Formats: sequence, C-alpha cells, structure tokens
Amino acid sequence: MKCALIIPSWIPEEIFSSKTAGSQINYWQPLGTLYVASSILKAGHDVRFLNGAFMTHSEILQNVSEYKPDFVGLYSTTFGWNKAVRTASDIKQILNVFIAVGGPYPIAMQEKCLMDSMAIDSVVTGEGELTVVEMLERLSHGKSLAGVEGAIFRDVDRIVKNPPRSLITDLDSLPFPARELLGNAINYIPPPATYKRKPVAVIMTARGCNRRCIFCFQIDKERKHGVRYRSVENVMQEIELCLRQGYREIKFIDDTLAADYDRAMQIAKEIKARKLDFTWFASACVNQVDKPLLRAFKDAGCWAILLGAESGVQKNLNAIKKGITLEQIRIAVKAAKEVGLTVYTPFIFGIPGETFEEGLKTIEFACELNPDIANFHALTPFPGTELYDNLDRYGRISHDLIDFTYQGAAFVPYSMTRHEITELRQIAFKRFYSRPKFIFRRALSLRNINDVKAAAKGFKSLFWLWAKKGVFKAGNH
Repeated sequence: MKCALIIPSWIPEEIFSSKTAGSQINYWQPLGTLYVASSILKAGHDVRFLNGAFMTHSEILQNVSEYKPDFVGLYSTTFGWNKAVRTASDIKQILNVFIAVGGPYPIAMQEKCLMDSMAIDSVVTGEGELTVVEMLERLSHGKSLAGVEGAIFRDVDRIVKNPPRSLITDLDSLPFPARELLGNAINYIPPPATYKRKPVAVIMTARGCNRRCIFCFQIDKERKHGVRYRSVENVMQEIELCLRQGYREIKFIDDTLAADYDRAMQIAKEIKARKLDFTWFASACVNQVDKPLLRAFKDAGCWAILLGAESGVQKNLNAIKKGITLEQIRIAVKAAKEVGLTVYTPFIFGIPGETFEEGLKTIEFACELNPDIANFHALTPFPGTELYDNLDRYGRISHDLIDFTYQGAAFVPYSMTRHEITELRQIAFKRFYSRPKFIFRRALSLRNINDVKAAAKGFKSLFWLWAKKGVFKAGNH
C-alpha cells in the first residue's frame, strides 16, 4: 500500500512569542513517526513523509493529491490537534483515503478524536509500529479492523474500541527510524546554543519512565513497565549508522539517560572505546548522576547535559512529585560544571500551590546555580498526565488548545493568576540573561560562526524582553 505519514503544517510564531522565536525555534526529528515509517517499510509498503514544519498546508494537500496514498497517518500533539482535524478534512475532500491519527493527543483522548471529525477513520492508541502494520495488512485485503489491538475505528455509524496493545518490550526488534525520509537533514536542529555540530540526529535509547512527575505524559500511566531499555549494542549500531549517514552530533532524548547508572556508564565507555567522532547532548535526573558518570560522558564526547531543576522551592518540587531535593540539584549542577560539561536547567512556573513570591525565589535559585543555559516554562496540563486528570484539585485550564505548549500558560493554579505566570517568565529571562557574569562568560565562549549567530539571536530576544511588556502574553505569539 502507498502510505503518507504527515505532520500538519505549523509555524514557530504559533508557539513562541514573535519577539523571542529566533532564540527558541527548533525542529526535532520526529522519532515516533520515523519509527512507524521504518516498520511500514519493513512490511513492504511504500511510504512518503510530509513534514508541516517545512511545508504549507496547501503544499501538503498538493503532495497528497499527486501521490494518491491508500493510507494517511496524521501525527498530533495537543497544540496541533485542530490542525490535524483540518488536514484530515481537507484530504478527505480531495481523496477517499483511510485516515488514522496518532501521537500524544490521540493516545490520551482516544474516542473523542473520532467524535471531533468524521474525516478520521481510526485512532492508534499506543505505540504505533505494530498496530499500523497490522492495520495495513487488514486494509490491503479489505478486512475489518475488528480485533486489531491498539486501534479504535469507525464502523459505519458506530465507534469500535479494540483492546489496547501491550507495550513493546523487545525494543531491539524494531528497525531503526527511517531518517532517509527526512530530506535535507541539516534542517532538523535543536534550539540555538544547544548543539555544536550539524546535522543533528535524535536517538532514544529507552522508552518509558518509572518516575511520577504530574506533568509528564507516559503511555504507561500506571508505570507498570517502568523503563524499557534497548541493548547497548543495539544503541551503538544506530549511532554508527547515523555517523555513516553524515550526522555529526546526537541528542539523546531519553527522559533520563542515567535511569540505569551502569548502563549509562557502559554506553559512554563503549562510545569512547570505538573512537566514534561525534558530539552529544543528554538529559538526566539530578539524583541519578555523579561526577564519575558525568566525567565518563565528557570523555566520550558529551558536551552538554540537561538537568531538570524545575523549581527553587522544595514545597513545589514535592507538589509536582519530582522526587528530588534542592541540594541534589546543586550537587549535580556543580559536578557537571566541574567536569567541563555545559549545563542546561529548565524551570517551570505555575506549579499547584505556588505563589508569585515563590516564583521569584525560583529565579533567584536559577541565578545561584548559574548554569550555562536556563529555560523558564509554564507548567502545561497535557491530556493523559496526572495534572490534567486532576484539574479540579490543582487549578484552572485554558480551553484553547493553542495554549498547550510550554509557552502559553494553559494551566493556572488556584494560588496564582495567568498574568503572574507570564510576568514571572519575562522577569526570569531578563534577570538570568542580563547578569554581567553571564554576558561575560557567553562572550568568552564564542568559538565559531554558529556560536555568534546563536548569541545574536539571544541578545535580540533579550532586547525585546526589556523593551516590551507582556512578551509572553496571549496574542503575542
């Protein structure tokens, strides 16, 4: 069958403030879609990938019209759901094709997605690699989707919900993501100042998480399976494939690469032993790393690490069930800096029970930690998270899905106002990035034209943060 996998069209200014988009913009390799694509290809089908990050809505429709697929798979986040509905509807008007949706929002909302649009024929409710392949086998022979685990489908005038599909435990059995479908790999880059070399590949060495942060979306909501790991050898094979394909940097996007300390150490040592020439970036929980592991990362080519700090108030860390302490954050950040890693710490405002004054304390804590890069988000109640499932207990929610990014303050706790959250974000960026210590260090760190361009975009954003009030308010996106 001919299959079109589509990410609906979007532009950065729909997510980020127009005044700061230049220093925040990023285009990630869509691993979930690429994994599904590789499984479809392995099953013998033809696949075309259309990425709305680089195509207009009309260009997507034109490609679909020319390609005439037998199956369309649409990926959707919460923010992108209205765009997915529009894309499905417009495709159905030009072509009578079976349309399925997947991604975080459909997985969380399930039957509601079929109720939202008659153009959508099915919802994939979990990991799609096996489910979509089975769906295509049924569809290619004109058979019903009844019994296909992990699929909800429309059967004339009724909606049929099949049993969920078990999570994939043998991740090594999956073919590597079909990065060959991406086109020009140089277009896929993380935010400025968070990469050293281009092109950048994204790799996930494990799936799932055994932690219970209330803002984190996991298919395994009850954490019955915890973290499912790929073998170190399988990870090495994908790294080496990426290097043969011309990638020069890798961003590991596991929730925490250090969930299994010994395995993380083994990955680092194996990269070094094979003398693989690439730079890399990873994320880790602060209570899972120490100086020996961070030094091993550094020795193996890691140049930066994200350490989730989230708040400078212990009460608020407890409220989001982060499972860490302020002292653990201090120790991890200090250790990472001492071994020579660039340190990136994200923070969030709008935590249940948080006050404006506590938000100011978080800003003080960020300045005390003095990481190389800090980001300040709004807590977002994505469907499927504990936060979303318990909104009445925690606070109020926006009913406009376009707010469901880390920028839009879609959630407001009873202890704050939306204005206070957006104001805290602006104060935080101004205070952190205007410090003479930071500016001096940033100037000394410039090594190449990419560093200079990233710094220029950052200072442009900083100018607007000082020059314009309400940069992060709704309407400025």
